[in-house]
Order: sequence, then structure tokens, then C-alpha cells
Amino acid sequence: MSRVFVITGAGVGLGRALARMFAEDGHQLALLGRTAAKVEAVAQELGDCAMAIGCDVASPESVNAAFAAIKERFGRVDVLINNAAIFEPFKIANARDDQILGAITTNLAGPMLCVRAALPLMGRGGHVINVTSESVANNLPHLSVYQSSKAGLEQFSQRLYLELEPDGIRVSTVRAGMMFEEGKSWDVDMDAMMAFHEAATAQGIQLGSAISQFTSVTPIFKMLVNLPDDLQAAHISLHARAAGE
Repeated sequence: MSRVFVITGAGVGLGRALARMFAEDGHQLALLGRTAAKVEAVAQELGDCAMAIGCDVASPESVNAAFAAIKERFGRVDVLINNAAIFEPFKIANARDDQILGAITTNLAGPMLCVRAALPLMGRGGHVINVTSESVANNLPHLSVYQSSKAGLEQFSQRLYLELEPDGIRVSTVRAGMMFEEGKSWDVDMDAMMAFHEAATAQGIQLGSAISQFTSVTPIFKMLVNLPDDLQAAHISLHARAAGE
């Protein structure tokens, strides 16, 4: 049975990989992303099943407009995958206002805004999946704001589960590790990334020693949305497996 998926951050990386997988399965897709050209390219690749919407999830007005367009096109939402995020390492002492606010509003407030907008279009059997990070459980340097935003998203998921369970709507968290895709580039300050790697190495952390493929992670999402009615998976934690493990 074809379902309507809304995927944020769908222009690159995990979001794009999820869109490709669910399109192959015959579902209908609303692809949201801050850079309209990126989600439009994915939608064009996938064909008539996909709708591209330029949307900044940190903006209530942008989110509301996006879901109004989704309602007009599809009339409902069956699965919402909150994947959009800003990853930018920095020390809080050196942080700019926009770095702090950008991470918190995109990574934490954004999913809240999208859930609020999606719920009027979501009935029993609906599913909200929030993507968080393995950094929540690790003492990584220069990520205090990013980690806090993702930890907050996990807390939101737990409370949202209690709120929506009586309505027959599932809520799941997927805590993902480092992922890689050929051709993906990181839109971050390279000096900040170098400082991040140096600080991690000083703590004995070898970043990049274990990195998974985006396409290795996507089947977990398919499993989640196809759970039998008598099962619930509130939290799944994934991390990359180093070669030889």
C-alpha cells in the first residue's frame, strides 16, 4: 500500500538515500530542504511520486507553508522523518549567535514545528521518526551545542510518544553514527573541522575510524515503518562498524 512520506533534509545524504529507497517501494514523497535546488534535483530524479519543497524547518512560516502544500498535493501524511540538521563543531566560547541559534532551531525546534504541522494530516497508523546522533552518548569535543540539540530531540521523542500513543501514532528515535556517501561535501568551516579532529585525537578518539554508508542505514527505516501493529520500537541506536570487527 502506497504511503505519503515527508522527509526533511532530503536533498543530500541520509535524506536523499531514504527518498530513493521509499520511491523504489512505490510510496509518495514530500521532500523538504533549505536549498530548493537540491530537493528539486532529487524529485526530478525520482519522478512523479516526489514533490520538492524548499523549506527552512527552523522557520514556523516556512514549515506551515510546506505542509499546506503537502495537504493540497497529497491530502495526508503517513510518515514524517525529521532528518534535517546542522552539524558544525565549535567551542562555545568562540561561538557566534547564528551558530548557536541555527543548531538549536534547526535540530530541535525544527522537528517540533514539523510534528505540529503534520499531526492534523496524520491519523491512526501514522509514524514520526526523529533522527539523532551517537554523539549524544559520547564525550566528543567542540559539539556541546550539537549534542545538546540532539539530546533534546531524544527527550522530545520520549514525551511525544506518550502524547501520541493514545491516538495510534508511533514515535521512534533513530540514533545514527557517522555516515558517508561518495561525492558528499560538508558545508562547514575547515579550520573548525581541523580543530575538532585535533581535539578529538588529543582525547584518544579517532574520528573516521568507523564510518557506515547511508544506504546501510536506510533499511532500518523500512523496518520501522513496516512494524506489525502489535510492536513498537521507540529507540534504535546505530553506530558504524570498523572493518574487521
